[in-house]
Amino acid sequence: MRRPSLAIIIPTLDTADGLRACLAALAEARRDGLVTEIVLAAAGDTAASRALAEQAGARVIETPRGRGSQLRAGAEAASGDWLLFLHADTLLQSGWADEAAAFMTAGAAGARAACFRFALDDPAPQARRIERLANWRSRRLALPYGDQGLLIARGLYDQLGGLRPLPLMEDVDFVRRLVQRQGRSGLAMLESRAVTSAVRYRRGGWLLRPLRNLSILALYFAGTSPRFLARLYG
Repeated sequence: MRRPSLAIIIPTLDTADGLRACLAALAEARRDGLVTEIVLAAAGDTAASRALAEQAGARVIETPRGRGSQLRAGAEAASGDWLLFLHADTLLQSGWADEAAAFMTAGAAGARAACFRFALDDPAPQARRIERLANWRSRRLALPYGDQGLLIARGLYDQLGGLRPLPLMEDVDFVRRLVQRQGRSGLAMLESRAVTSAVRYRRGGWLLRPLRNLSILALYFAGTSPRFLARLYG
């Protein structure tokens, strides 16, 4: 049986520092053949992205600014049987590739998607509380955010119409469509961690930033334009 191919799509916007570590964490999976393609959907400083892409054996496509647009363009440019959408400031922890491979080859895997456990790169106790809340939301409400990654078969991605070119909430919009079609069992949470930069929490406040995020989510569910929410998100 042929091993499925995995393409990783990473949107970038002047994120060279975080991107370097992100790509380094993918190197082993690239060498062992699990990851057959890495596509950087770059807006902003494409020169820095190209330099890092060359070192990592990735390729760069230039896209308009906007995470939804960038992710969609990256998926259209990729050729893998499976897609993994990953933020540039997210670092997949050791062991992720084996777990992802097992998920991809499991029975009926093509009818499901998966995300990773959320984690922050900060030792503060407040970070652990935010992690617990985010992982509870993912498990109980089937509502992970994009900084947890999203692993999905190309066929299922296409059936759902792909990611929409939204400036914000493109992740929530897509996962809601997935769950509406496949039910909550259509989304699994893997045990491997996706460690994300905590800089927004340190700057915005360990309490205020989560409250702000929750308010934006509530406004989105109430029908507020994602373009307006993107301005609030900052």
